[in-house]
Amino acid sequence: MAVSDNVSSKIIKRKKKKTTGDIVFNVFLYTFFTLTVVVILYPLHRILAFSFNDRLVSFIRQVYIFPNAWTLNNYKQIFDKSGILRGFLTTTLRTVAGTAASLAVNALLAFILSRRKFRFRYIFSLFWVITMYLQGGMIPTYVLYSKLHLRENFLVYIIPGMVNVMYVLVIRTYMKSIPYSLEESAQLEGAGYFKIFTCIISPLCKPVYAATALFTALYHWNSWFDALLYNRHTPELTTLNYEIMKYIVSPGFERTVSDFKGRTAAYWPQITAASVLTAVPVLVVYPFFQRYFISGLKVGGIKD
Repeated sequence: MAVSDNVSSKIIKRKKKKTTGDIVFNVFLYTFFTLTVVVILYPLHRILAFSFNDRLVSFIRQVYIFPNAWTLNNYKQIFDKSGILRGFLTTTLRTVAGTAASLAVNALLAFILSRRKFRFRYIFSLFWVITMYLQGGMIPTYVLYSKLHLRENFLVYIIPGMVNVMYVLVIRTYMKSIPYSLEESAQLEGAGYFKIFTCIISPLCKPVYAATALFTALYHWNSWFDALLYNRHTPELTTLNYEIMKYIVSPGFERTVSDFKGRTAAYWPQITAASVLTAVPVLVVYPFFQRYFISGLKVGGIKD
């Protein structure tokens, strides 16, 4: 017994011993990923450093890692604009309401299309897929929304984006992977389709719900073009990104300043401060959704 233990320990030590090729490959791999992380994080870090740097000093001395002259005036000037806080509240309300409405509608449609007894599921799926490739265009869409009285209306942020064909297909595919025996067992107990959807299917779809909710929330949070088209004449309905864009391109905004070499430099400190303002909420919320990006919640839910 002792001899076999010694032999097995020698085999393990021999397997653990790395060759020169393994060491070279590991060095190359770690170097590559380290450089990748630096390339990704350095621009973000520099934007953050610019946002805390004095605007006059930034034109004379470049900001690389840390601000040359720390200041909060850039953020103060951003928040002093009355439309920024109002746009922040509008965007927050739009993101929450739009994400909840879109997730509910997409999940219901996906549930209907995933049922075996629904005869027209292939026809409806084909019809919705066609809309992914054929669209009416901006001008017909604008005319349609005007006829529906969605201009100068908060609902223009919610209703048009409630159904997303891509998300419906993704959720439908995930629902079809759930064992059909769960639905049959629930039907034998007298559960209806709504009960099956809310109490059986939806709890098992948390990962795909979280993914689609995150992507939908990012769309609503970053959107500004629909505010420009439909609500630009209603200040209380404009979004945060639209207000920041309007602030940056306004005539009173000093976007360029000539430095001592005759070149022009963008008014980066306030621009980067506005960028950080829009990015921070996403960075705060994302970790709470990330833990749902797992699969296999239905494992062990049924015994055949």
